[in-house]
Amino acid sequence: MFADKATIYIRSGKGGDGHVSFRRELYVAAGGPDGGDGGDGGNLIFEIDKSLNTLNDFRYKRKFSAGNGEEGGKRKMHGKNGEDMVLKVPEGTVVRDKETGKVIVDMSGDNNRVVVLTGGKGGKGNMNYATPTMQVPKYAQPGRPAKELTVELELKLIADVGLIGFPNVGKSTLLSRISNAKPKVANYHFTTLQPMLGVVDVPGTGGFVCADIPGLIEGASEGIGLGHQFLRHVERTKVFVHVVDAASTEGRDPLNDINVINSELEKYSKELLERPQIIVANKIDVFSGNEEDTVVSLLKEEFEPKGIPVMAVSAVSGKGIKELLYKICDVLSKCDSEPVTYEQEFFPDDITTNDEPVRVYYDSKEKEYVVEGSRVERMLGYTNLDSEKGFDFFQKFLRNNGIIEELEKLGINEGDTVRLYSLSFEYYK
Repeated sequence: MFADKATIYIRSGKGGDGHVSFRRELYVAAGGPDGGDGGDGGNLIFEIDKSLNTLNDFRYKRKFSAGNGEEGGKRKMHGKNGEDMVLKVPEGTVVRDKETGKVIVDMSGDNNRVVVLTGGKGGKGNMNYATPTMQVPKYAQPGRPAKELTVELELKLIADVGLIGFPNVGKSTLLSRISNAKPKVANYHFTTLQPMLGVVDVPGTGGFVCADIPGLIEGASEGIGLGHQFLRHVERTKVFVHVVDAASTEGRDPLNDINVINSELEKYSKELLERPQIIVANKIDVFSGNEEDTVVSLLKEEFEPKGIPVMAVSAVSGKGIKELLYKICDVLSKCDSEPVTYEQEFFPDDITTNDEPVRVYYDSKEKEYVVEGSRVERMLGYTNLDSEKGFDFFQKFLRNNGIIEELEKLGINEGDTVRLYSLSFEYYK
């Protein structure tokens, strides 16, 4: 089964918390702080694997997480860093943010290995907070949270030339004739179900990579049949080689086929129709008389005034193949040499952790006012409430974030108890 699209959940590792501990040694009455730093969380990395050509590995497993950093230890022991999670993908995979559809990274060109989500930094242990005036710090820094995303993976083949056309016009036969690709070739009345890539060597040139794009049909741009799946693979190609059955062996009109498929390309993306095209009138070996001249002449009259060359070939006998290859190389030489890649639009490093909202409520059973929320919990880890300066700093935090105002709305009075997780204190204005 050829899979060229997948939706997965990815997460980097959380940073380990810093540690609170104090030296305990014989003959040392009051040792100083020796809590170590937490380890960094692992990164979530995408890496190209040249041996892959589908996204089958993501069909059944959909969640991928890097390792969390370990908490720091006593005796200034640094916590172990979390292990990175490396996801191997085929070249040409585009990673998008599921919610916005914006490109995070295009795994092609120079993007061989990319860190998409960085792990959270480990928190500092209490050994970092000792000062001449605060020699016994009883707090440490929490590790930074992990980052998480739901992303869409989409494989877009990387090829210089794309063979396009209706099913059974001879694209697979042509690819097998000009390249090292070995597609299954037979008189199928249905389309090939997966794209095929082949490297084409042309003497005196650099050659090119050619892709047999599965046969398109009318309505492909609306997703009829497997339209969208096939059309995504033409987005990177620089030149379209439009193959038609010039002999109309199945009763098709080659001129109408070209117009129909060009219409589908334009509906999918107007920019696609602006790319260079070469029309290949295939199956000329079937003609017995001067029918070949008539059909090819009609195609040339219609398309060569528009700057689209028409080449007559037989993929079976090889007639006209050499001329076609040099024509493709000539057209490619006038194209931009840079590969077609997608610029980054979404930057995961800008993700801010979604803090849960601060909750302020009255616990009638305990007869206490309660303040909860990840920002409050994190601030408690940063602040030394045993010092006057630290307590004043924390009070300012409560006031600046509207928490004092919320308590007053609930009717708090002086002397009432406020609970913040494991900490309780009496309220005074």
